[in-house]
Amino acid sequence: MTKCIMLDVDGVLISGRPVDGAHWTSGLEKDLGISPESLTQHFFLKYWDDIQIGRSNLRSCLAKALADMKTQVEADNLIRYWFYNDSRVDHQLFASCSTLRKHGHRVYLVSNQDHERAAYIMNELGLSQHVDGLIYSAAIGVGKPSPAFFEAAEEASGALLSEILFIDDTAENVAAANACGWTAHLWTGGERLERLIQLQAEAGPPQRRRLDKK
Repeated sequence: MTKCIMLDVDGVLISGRPVDGAHWTSGLEKDLGISPESLTQHFFLKYWDDIQIGRSNLRSCLAKALADMKTQVEADNLIRYWFYNDSRVDHQLFASCSTLRKHGHRVYLVSNQDHERAAYIMNELGLSQHVDGLIYSAAIGVGKPSPAFFEAAEEASGALLSEILFIDDTAENVAAANACGWTAHLWTGGERLERLIQLQAEAGPPQRRRLDKK
């Protein structure tokens, strides 16, 4: 029986710009004079892997990247732009989560995030008032799809394998969760959370179990 819903953030609960859902970099060059390709080359490819598992600091790495790009845009300004333009909440899914929590379910966000955006999601967007917690890669020190991430998330939630329903928009993460014994669903948009819970109940407990640690 589902008692714990684990939701990915980006691509599931949050998708792009508040105004239209487009990717947050869609207007980046027009608004700030920075090409998304240049930002990818100088920042994301160079620093992001370490940032999202807590090994490097977002703000200092972004400042270095912007200096290399020879732009006058400051890291603080780009972070504000980025976070605001990547904050469109799926209110229908959010309402379903609130209803399920009222009926005794727990809802956790499980995501590959750095510390700053994790705080923004929970505090500035106010999600801390509507979920039971955010379990994220920079706090754990490892990200999805590593089995260690799912083990840490399971421990943090206190849920049994048979109680978890995990929803993610990345097939690799869904496969990794299944391999750890979770029931996982690939999110494509438009699904009803209540229906997914019903399908899990009809299917019964997951057949696979994680091997006990030696």
